[in-house]
Amino acid sequence: MDAASFPDAIRDAKATELDRLGSQQALVALTDADLDAGTVLRAAARSEYTARETFAEWADTAADADARETFDALADEEGDHYDRIVAESDGEFAPADADADRMHDYLRSLDATVERAAGLVGRSLATDRTQLQVVNFFVNEADERRADLFRELRADTQEGVSTGADLLAAHCDGEDDWERARETAEEVVQTAYDVYAETLEGMGLDPKPIC
Repeated sequence: MDAASFPDAIRDAKATELDRLGSQQALVALTDADLDAGTVLRAAARSEYTARETFAEWADTAADADARETFDALADEEGDHYDRIVAESDGEFAPADADADRMHDYLRSLDATVERAAGLVGRSLATDRTQLQVVNFFVNEADERRADLFRELRADTQEGVSTGADLLAAHCDGEDDWERARETAEEVVQTAYDVYAETLEGMGLDPKPIC
């Protein structure tokens, strides 16, 4: 495996989970079925703030200089995303509300650069699917300004896939490392999906249909 084939390998292995994370039910799970603009913005802000904290923690504890620089830049980017979303919201969101979800708990448990780079790929793939539904929400609300904002944020998230793959290329030393990376990225996507599915099931909804 190499950096060019790694993202597609994860997409193929977790195709069903990624498809369902990109379904119309994604926002139902994200907002506890409270589908108004303010709630969607607060949920999106919470996601960006949590990601910023994860990447900042990685930067502070990175063993490799290139990884530290990469994670620090990602933390800054997620912080910018958070600030831009909050500027669009009603001002009621507080960072204290942003407890880490299970996906970020798992990401923060990763220590090695290879695992963190793989985690970045998995997180970017999963978050990209959810952000698509945020874009669609604001398109349906005829709010093109906010739809454009989330298109820009989604483009940054998509770049995280190649950023993580490039970091893997620099640090994977043989097939054992690539296999460990594959397992990690798949676990990130699976964890994100499990939270999504369990949330919907708790509402009495079936997570399986793809809309």
